Amino acid sequence: MIIEPKTRGFICITSHPEGCEKSVLNQIDYIKSKGINETAKKVLVIGASTGFGLASRIASAFGSNSSTIGVFFEKPPSEGRTASSGWYNTAAFEKEAHKEGLYAKSINGDAFSNEIKEKTLKLIKEDLGQIDLVVYSLASPVRTHPTTGVKHKSTLKPIGSSYTNKTVDFHTGEVKTISIEPCIEEEIENTVAVMGGEDWEMWINALKKENLLSSNFKTVAYSYIGPKLTEAVYRKGTIGKAKDHLEKMAFSISDSLKDINGKAYVSVNKALVTQSSSAIPVIPLYISLLYKVMKENGLQEGCIEQIHRLYTERLFLEQVPTDSEGRIRIDDWEMRADIQEKVSELWEQASTSTLSSIGDLEGYKTEFFNLFGFNYHEIDYNRESNEMVNIPSLQ
Repeated sequence: MIIEPKTRGFICITSHPEGCEKSVLNQIDYIKSKGINETAKKVLVIGASTGFGLASRIASAFGSNSSTIGVFFEKPPSEGRTASSGWYNTAAFEKEAHKEGLYAKSINGDAFSNEIKEKTLKLIKEDLGQIDLVVYSLASPVRTHPTTGVKHKSTLKPIGSSYTNKTVDFHTGEVKTISIEPCIEEEIENTVAVMGGEDWEMWINALKKENLLSSNFKTVAYSYIGPKLTEAVYRKGTIGKAKDHLEKMAFSISDSLKDINGKAYVSVNKALVTQSSSAIPVIPLYISLLYKVMKENGLQEGCIEQIHRLYTERLFLEQVPTDSEGRIRIDDWEMRADIQEKVSELWEQASTSTLSSIGDLEGYKTEFFNLFGFNYHEIDYNRESNEMVNIPSLQ
């Protein structure tokens, strides 16, 4: 079939297998260009099919010849309907990993569930014995609690009072004012239940109970802080409460790992175009301006560059550098004072007529469609593609 991008709001409901493969190959090439770095050798990535999770799996496999297991929840293809992009990403990753003789197996299902946890533990026992690194990179809007059976839905709302600011419809380039009503207490609780650290802790506890964690084991989860510009809707909003919980959970997990000299970290990463960030009001406009400034300063990074820097300059050093809250800060370039001052200046100027010159909306749109395998000039999108792509070692 000929596959074209079809969007619905902030998501693309189609994806292109060859384009997704190109995205994965580009990331693999980047990691290979940096040479081999000895990090963890047996790696579990929870949320492994897109964004930072996919980049973590690629960096582990092709930067350290690691054996990897990836867990994710993606839609498979059917005749005449494409799979989700994460499905095609994983198929491409496994194909390349197997070509190089690397162990790579994948599990598709709800990572919040006991069933998928048990399936993953069984695979680790049978194939790898123990795990050296767990990357926790889930980005789901919904979680059915495995103990209570309650279905929790996250929300993106301010706390205490309504929030009004600029945003951009990145499809049209229209800059407009948006107002978001404040949340109620139940919405905070639900967002923390979905996006906080409880499930991360459940995974680590389950693995440790079965003696599947190696000595000197590490685990890392990903977070974001961002600037004052976005804090009302992000860090001081419902999602910020969830990130606070995630970050506090790192200390609790670390305490539980002392007997194996293990450690849990939260890495605060930079703002990037992801399926998740595209859904958050205000963030697309902020990223459009940020990209312009960071590119002009030679500081722009994508997911793969961020994770490579995390692995080689932070997470696997003998002394891991952290901030006063115990967090790894790989958002340091984004949060540089000169970068933020310039973004704030541009924010005041941002309008529908000025954004094309003062921001990088085209870069934002390109990266958005790249997430789904589109807008790669090397791909002939007028050619028919086979949507029925399998993941070689799907369990």
